[in-house]
Amino acid sequence: MTHPRNLAIGMFDSGVGGLTVLHQLAKRLPNEKIIYFGDTARVPYGDKSSQEILRYSIDNANYLMSKHKIKVLVNACNTSAAYSKLQLRQLCPMPVVDVIEAGVKSIVKTTKSQRIAVLGTRATIRSGVYENEILKLLPQATVISIACPLFVLLVEEQFIGHKATKLIVEEYLAPLKKQNIDALLLGCTHYPLLRGIIQEELGNGVAIVDSSSSCAEMVADLLSSKDLEAPLSSLPVKHQFFVSDNPERFAVTARNFLDTQTEVHVQIKSPD
Repeated sequence: MTHPRNLAIGMFDSGVGGLTVLHQLAKRLPNEKIIYFGDTARVPYGDKSSQEILRYSIDNANYLMSKHKIKVLVNACNTSAAYSKLQLRQLCPMPVVDVIEAGVKSIVKTTKSQRIAVLGTRATIRSGVYENEILKLLPQATVISIACPLFVLLVEEQFIGHKATKLIVEEYLAPLKKQNIDALLLGCTHYPLLRGIIQEELGNGVAIVDSSSSCAEMVADLLSSKDLEAPLSSLPVKHQFFVSDNPERFAVTARNFLDTQTEVHVQIKSPD
């Protein structure tokens, strides 16, 4: 019987955005194998109903648990986590980590003035999850939430360097200019790819937090506390990538997200 330490970390996202989490996790935990599932057939989740998002999230978790041997499940999709956090923790026999919890802990530590902005998909912002979780820890905080639905499409279509992207960022962030925020949380794993443009627009006086690195730290702490860390190995770790549609396009995008040392061989999800 395989010892739990030798099992993989399972991770899912609505598409490619979760690769920002995988990138940080692979740097933080180089001995851990990660099995990543991107639900590219149903991306984006941000404009779906809460019922659909919950159903997709459970589907994704069940796929990773039934088809692969994993010791931890990482929900790398903010929109999914906003609507499935409790259900996934009840469903899964292994620990579940999500980017929302990690992002909230990080932004609370970062802000000095307690004036915080959150950017996310329509569904994430509509859920109010970030504002609610932040206010539990900082009851006096002011939280300004802005839905930025086009950001996911800009990243997915590789328009990051396009002049139209800067104009769209300016339009979305205009309401923040007079709010005197000192910290901004990127509440979607696609958004770190736009971090440079966002920072330029808001200025260096605003600290930007993304949940990718925070999530990696949370997973590392969890594995250590439960004695689930993978043993040291001299052999390079090969991560696995699965998608529900268009593996060729995913592979191209993944190489832009990850460092050149990471091998990206993408497979279509096996039948249920």
